[in-house]
Amino acid sequence: MRLNETSFGGAAAVGGYGPGFFRAGGAVWQGPILIRPEGVVAWGGLDDTAPLLALAGQVDVLFLGMGSEVAHAPRALREAMEAAGVGLEPMSSPAAARTYNVLLSEGRRIAAAMLPVTTTGA
Repeated sequence: MRLNETSFGGAAAVGGYGPGFFRAGGAVWQGPILIRPEGVVAWGGLDDTAPLLALAGQVDVLFLGMGSEVAHAPRALREAMEAAGVGLEPMSSPAAARTYNVLLSEGRRIAAAMLPVTTTGA
């Protein structure tokens, strides 16, 4: 079997995640993050819509990682992103991280805003 290394062309990618943190863009981030091809920033969570709306014209789709489980995006956020012309795709944060990396490697105009996963009881 032949394996090929994935190239992100110098863009920030998600390297991993765990309870309360993400490894992205070469650093470890505690709490929610907004990751775009040009970099990663701390994000204030679902009520922090300004940096998401600022993506209008820069990205076609924003993957919204809702933490450990899939959940609906808040209605106001969904409507604001639609009005700004940015597709919003809510999913679990692990799925958002994987999807972001795959589409980033394809050169797509995407971003991901992700809430951290939480620990689960054993």
